[in-house]
Amino acid sequence: MNGYSGAASTWRLATVGTIAGVAWAASLRSYMWQIGTDHDVTWAGTFYAILASGGTAGALLGWAEARRRAGRTARLRWFALAPFTFAVFTMSLPGQLAALFQNGLGGGAIGVPMLAVLGGFALGTTGPRWARIVSGVLAVAFTAGIVATVPTVGGYLLALNTPRGLWTAILVGTLMILAALASSIPFRPLPAPPDPPAASATGG
Repeated sequence: MNGYSGAASTWRLATVGTIAGVAWAASLRSYMWQIGTDHDVTWAGTFYAILASGGTAGALLGWAEARRRAGRTARLRWFALAPFTFAVFTMSLPGQLAALFQNGLGGGAIGVPMLAVLGGFALGTTGPRWARIVSGVLAVAFTAGIVATVPTVGGYLLALNTPRGLWTAILVGTLMILAALASSIPFRPLPAPPDPPAASATGG
C-alpha cells in the first residue's frame, strides 16, 4: 500500500468510524432519555459529552482499523482506550468530577467504556486465553446487569413484559454488544499477506 492509498484508507475509515460513533452515541442518548427523568437536551451534556465523544471514539477506532489492515502494529493496542473518550469528555464538564465522587453521578461514563474494552479484548485474539474468557464473562455479566436495571430505574412503565420496556432493554443490550465489537479492532489479528504472484509458465 503506497502512501497516498494508505492515507485515503485512513481518512475513509476514520470518517466511517466518526459517523458510526455519533449514531451509536445518539442511540445511547435515546436509551438514557427512556430511563431518566431529566429530558433536557443541552449543548454540553448531549452534544459535547455524548455525541462528540462518540464521534471521537469512532474516529479513533476507524483509524485503528486502517492501521490494522495496513499491518502497522506499532502502538495499535493503545487505540483500545478509544471508548474512554466518553469518560474524558464527561469528566471535563464543570462540577462533574465532584458529582461523581459525592453521589456517583456520571459513573456510566466510566462503566460503559470499561465494558466495551473488556468485551473487545474477549472477542480479540491477543492475550492469554484465560484472560479473554474472564473478560468475556465480566462483559456479559455487566451487559446483563444494565439490561436488568431497565425496569428497576424506569419503573413499571419499562417493565420487560411491556413493549416499551422490552424495546429499551433490547436497545441498550445491542448497543453494548456493538461497542464490544468495535472495541475488538485493536485486538484482532492482522490480515493475511497477499499470495505471491505465480511464476510464469515459460519462466520468462
